[in-house]
Amino acid sequence: MAFNVKKSVMLALIQDLGRFGYQAAGLTTGGPMDEMAFRWGNALLNNDENASQIEITFGLFSLEAQAPTSIALTGANLGATLNGQSILPWQTYAIKQGDVLSFHQPVWGLRAYLSVKGGFLCQPTLGSTSTVVREHLGGLHGNGAKLEVGDSIAYESSNEHRQMRVPRHHIPDYSQQDIPVILSYQSADFSTTDHETFFSSRYRVSSHCDRMGYRMEGTPIGKDIRGITSEGIAYGAIQIPQDGQPIVLLNDRQTIGGYPKIGCVTRAGGDLLAQRKPGDLVHFASTSIQQATTDRLQQLDHIKRLFSPHH
Repeated sequence: MAFNVKKSVMLALIQDLGRFGYQAAGLTTGGPMDEMAFRWGNALLNNDENASQIEITFGLFSLEAQAPTSIALTGANLGATLNGQSILPWQTYAIKQGDVLSFHQPVWGLRAYLSVKGGFLCQPTLGSTSTVVREHLGGLHGNGAKLEVGDSIAYESSNEHRQMRVPRHHIPDYSQQDIPVILSYQSADFSTTDHETFFSSRYRVSSHCDRMGYRMEGTPIGKDIRGITSEGIAYGAIQIPQDGQPIVLLNDRQTIGGYPKIGCVTRAGGDLLAQRKPGDLVHFASTSIQQATTDRLQQLDHIKRLFSPHH
């Protein structure tokens, strides 16, 4: 049984947690741009944490169910409707054969996640179903294509449904402007003035933002720093090119680069940034590796405890 795609205007992609172990071969990780929203979705349905979902960017996407199942919506509110009736994210819904699920335009946030009981049934490519369009890898057909009208995304039919929702105090505030950053080992190459400017300024998300990275617009920094020898690029790395405008590299980033890096956005910071649209303002806030690690472990623990069989 499957969901049949009835409308797909923007970008809807199959994603699991990512493709790991291939960066040395030049292949990036992919995976959900908002990882915690993805993890909450699978937890709501008691799925394996790596079960495949659909990441829907902006909206304008519609599917029709061919069999009963249970779904969860997490991430952005893209004005979703079920048979024309408005539904909210961060909870589960029972689905019947013939039901039509539609995503319209953002109310808040940018990327929503649709998970189904047991996960969508897609064949992994190099160990992962994650779609990386640029590399022609993963997704429904294994070739990196986005979901299109006429595609059928298989799942196992299920009449089992539990009404579940994420507690309100665990739902992220996607309007939050502060994006936590850990200073990099190259941060000493930037002047004191550069540091002060970077952490005191508001940067605007430019129109050049996608799954590879987010280019910022604001007061330039580090314009006098020369490039470096190309090296491996970590998730969240903040490159400063010659124009001094920061670029935050995300899931579908290139695997090597030669621009100096003032710092690295944390995983939680990347989740928040991925929900920002062109024109939105952000503020980079310094944090430590220890604090970032503690915060992430707490988030993972909340998911595990709230939806374990004993709770």
